[in-house]
Amino acid sequence: MFGLFFFFILLTPGAGEFLCTSSDLEMSYTFCDSAAHAFTFNVTPCSIMNTSIWNATVTWIPRSDISFFKTVFNVWYDGANVLHWKEVLCSGADDEYSVCGTLKGETFETSFDIKGARIKFPKGTYNILLQAFSDNSENSIVMCLNFTMIVKQDAY
Repeated sequence: MFGLFFFFILLTPGAGEFLCTSSDLEMSYTFCDSAAHAFTFNVTPCSIMNTSIWNATVTWIPRSDISFFKTVFNVWYDGANVLHWKEVLCSGADDEYSVCGTLKGETFETSFDIKGARIKFPKGTYNILLQAFSDNSENSIVMCLNFTMIVKQDAY
């Protein structure tokens, strides 16, 4: 069966969107800030079983120049924070990511692999918060997504 895609397209702030479903996975999201976004994201396959790599594509039109870009990624499982990761992707010097230098209103497009799919996720509900900031103090939020991932069966 062909892989299922999930999409974000010019979304209403706070509105929920069902992204994908398969026999082993359901994903949905909401934006957690108050502004509308011109943002699309898709990933294949919509499965965690026997999948070593997810293929992802992002298209985004930022509302501000991206000279500094910090991401904060939190994952909760069964009420506990199981992952907290911060990364400065763009600092204005020797930036290696293609998003760095994107100007306000300019379309940014990229494709990449998510290799974390190699993890054996236990059955249950995962809440994933992805925040992006245009400053190191985490005061100027550029993007905020709140994903819900429901793993329907153990991968063991």
